[in-house]
Amino acid sequence: MSKIIAIANQKGGVGKTTSSINLAASLAVLEYKTLIVDADPQANSTSGIGFDPRTIKTSIYECIINDVDPREAIKKTDTPNLDLLPAHIDLVGAEIEMINLHEREYKMKGVLEKIKNDYDFIIIDCSPSLGLITINALTAANSVIIPVQCEYFALEGLGKLLNTIKIVQTRLNPELEIEGILLTMYDVRLRLSNQVVEEVRSHFEDLVFDTIIARNTRLSEAPSFGISVIMHDANSKGAINYLNLAREIIQKNSMSKDTVGSIKDAEENKK
Repeated sequence: MSKIIAIANQKGGVGKTTSSINLAASLAVLEYKTLIVDADPQANSTSGIGFDPRTIKTSIYECIINDVDPREAIKKTDTPNLDLLPAHIDLVGAEIEMINLHEREYKMKGVLEKIKNDYDFIIIDCSPSLGLITINALTAANSVIIPVQCEYFALEGLGKLLNTIKIVQTRLNPELEIEGILLTMYDVRLRLSNQVVEEVRSHFEDLVFDTIIARNTRLSEAPSFGISVIMHDANSKGAINYLNLAREIIQKNSMSKDTVGSIKDAEENKK
């Protein structure tokens, strides 16, 4: 079973790209075949995992606009089990070009349908907007993770995003679920961080992940080397946080390798 997860929040600087790269890398390290889809014209996931967007010839843009087979665009990363469907700056113009296309909200879904059986997880890094590309990502996804930073104004704009998700659920993708709200940039020393955690948990209760992503120097350094934090320093707090998040998602979706093994054993015993 393949699981497509969009990571979305129209606010910038909340940790969408950091979470996309490092959650995907953690799932890959746990031996799940994983694809990052860079759906942000800034192409930060592309550069953050070691590719120069200026040299990318075939990207998610060509797949959406020109019906190029996504397998022609996918790049293998240095992390085993981790692939990338990259972006480049042309994606900026995609929303305008898509306006007159038939079933424009389903373009990314059509692209991912061709490859979803090749992966256990597909993680979509959305742009900081609620434009047509983000709507495409939410229409293509099974679920959405919403990163929320542990800072002042954390909940600002969250209502608008939840409303957009509700519209997508009603009109475009009734299967879409909220995978969880992910608290990021947590600083244990700040009273404000702890207040935000309490506020978000009291508001959203079970929707909030148990795992909290702490502020971490290694996490900030990793993109400059074009690698995930787990490849940069596997013992760092950032790497451990994202591994814990990956395990939480695997458990929530009953996709653990042990579970799969147990199911197969049970089926064999029946025979």
